[in-house]
Amino acid sequence: MRRHLIGWTLLFLLSCGGSAWAADSVCVQCHGGLDGRLSAPVAEWQQSIHADNGIACHDCHGGDPSDFAMAMNPQRGFVGVPDYGDVPDFCGRCHLGVAEDYRDSAHGKALNRGGPQCVVCHQNHHVVKASSDLINPESCSRCHDYERAATVKQEIGDTEMRLTTLERSVAALHRVGIDMETVSGELFQNRNAFRRLFHTVDIDKLKQKKAGVNAELDQVEAQIVEIESELSQRKMIGGILVVLLLLAGAVALLIRQTYHQEEHD
Repeated sequence: MRRHLIGWTLLFLLSCGGSAWAADSVCVQCHGGLDGRLSAPVAEWQQSIHADNGIACHDCHGGDPSDFAMAMNPQRGFVGVPDYGDVPDFCGRCHLGVAEDYRDSAHGKALNRGGPQCVVCHQNHHVVKASSDLINPESCSRCHDYERAATVKQEIGDTEMRLTTLERSVAALHRVGIDMETVSGELFQNRNAFRRLFHTVDIDKLKQKKAGVNAELDQVEAQIVEIESELSQRKMIGGILVVLLLLAGAVALLIRQTYHQEEHD
């Protein structure tokens, strides 16, 4: 419980203040005032999932984001733009599990022969939220035919839809005041584990791992169903109580009217 609370607190702080602070960094101020390719990363980053979560230039490229003179100083950790083959390690500093799955995949094993790395599929600055939509003919067909990628997308499609449905159920219960912190944390962990599978292009391995994710989602779904059932019972009991109170009020009013009528008679 404490681990989930700390995790969600950090995400909340990043979403509330991180993005605003990142937008004021000297990196953004400087590059935003330049022309052409030197200013393009700013506009691209502002539309990214990184910006939404407060991940700024220095989180990837190092340097001092508060000092113009030291922003690109190696002594402050500035590493600049990685070489093509170093990109997986560069991104893998944060995306540990994904990097591990990528290295074990056909894509990762082909890296030294010019195979695709993170930026090829996800872009460098305009990084979008991970979803199965990233697997599409236009993107995948740049390197090979779409047949295998289509099979991968089909395999993960039902679980992706299931995750979306469960997330909506959790959000709906949260809106009516139900404490969904624990369930949200479990769903968050399962979603991340599932998204790692996107990098597995071994169909048999994908099916095996997907089965494990779905088994975990079965448990999450059971918790949600139980909460929804309890909420439904509460609503039914509450409705019955309201009806009984209305009936009691009506009976009391009838008795009062009868009593007054007898007094007048």
